[in-house]
Amino acid sequence: MHLEAGERRAFLPCLMPAVQAAGAGAIMVERGYGEAMGVEAGAYADSSPIVRFGSQDECLDQDIVVQVRCPSDPALHHLRPDSILLAMLHYPTRPGRVAMLSELGIHCVSLDSIEDDLGHRLVEDMRGVGWNGVRTAFREMARIQRRFESPSRGPLRVTVLGAGAVGGHAIRASTCYGDEALRRRLAGRGVLGVEVTVIDHDVTGNENYMLSRLEQTDLLIDATRRPDPSHVVIPNEWLEALPQNAVVLDLAADPYDFETIPAHVKAIEGVPFGTLDQYVFEPDDPAYDRMDPRIDTTFRRVALSCYSWPGVEPRACMDVYSRQIEPVLEFVLRRPIEAWDAVSGNYVERAVARAELSRWRGAHLR
Repeated sequence: MHLEAGERRAFLPCLMPAVQAAGAGAIMVERGYGEAMGVEAGAYADSSPIVRFGSQDECLDQDIVVQVRCPSDPALHHLRPDSILLAMLHYPTRPGRVAMLSELGIHCVSLDSIEDDLGHRLVEDMRGVGWNGVRTAFREMARIQRRFESPSRGPLRVTVLGAGAVGGHAIRASTCYGDEALRRRLAGRGVLGVEVTVIDHDVTGNENYMLSRLEQTDLLIDATRRPDPSHVVIPNEWLEALPQNAVVLDLAADPYDFETIPAHVKAIEGVPFGTLDQYVFEPDDPAYDRMDPRIDTTFRRVALSCYSWPGVEPRACMDVYSRQIEPVLEFVLRRPIEAWDAVSGNYVERAVARAELSRWRGAHLR
């Protein structure tokens, strides 16, 4: 991926034998792939005799193209209309991307939309989202709160918006500062731990309650999965209630999009859109000045936001993804896309078929 220097994730060599066994005639790996994570080209070559190395354009010319994040617009336009793209495409929050991909005629499978019959994602690192984000947030709290390690301070107060998969990991991570070694060290010195409050969606609309809650919050975490991304959960003006040394952590990674109607916004209004190059923003960070003027950024605290929190620990993330994507690729290689059936007796087929762009649009954009 060439989106930013901090993006180092690459599927691991352990995936190659499974792709070969599923019937691939050749596996084209981009030159330099994996090097940023310390994986040498020889590891890919040794993993399978059908591995070949080529340029980015040569990789994009293949029948099936696999990348964690959505390729750039120029790369998408390079793909053949009859090729299959597997990537995190985020259909629900990227309507412009969905429209463009449909026009290009690419057969797309969004990895983040591959869900079992109960709505659980098959390719995900929710633990990486929660723990990496919370660990980074507490490091910022330790930096800006003078009494962070003092036995005389009270418990640190965390407020979590959302109790789904990401929220669950964020809650558990918060109880130990996102770092078990730090928790043991502080507990050994008699430092009080963390108090976590989880806010239900139906409570967030009560301004009086939320203002009183924010006044008692040292770390505010957004782990929501909103059905309507045009709806703000925490208006910027409410952030005035937070203590001055509070930290705001955005785990949802939703983008701002003013090209769609109604506009898509973050759940916590005024938080910048972070990347793996920069995911910590001081209140006076120039990033605020570059934001769309329609976004209210009047009240600011130290804010953390990242397009992909699992990418902060790329090797651990890709160990998870490389194993999870194996059955997906095996199915895609063995069955022609025209025959995919969303009501098949095979649960992988049902999940992948529902994540294919045309079928997803038929189910969600009626």
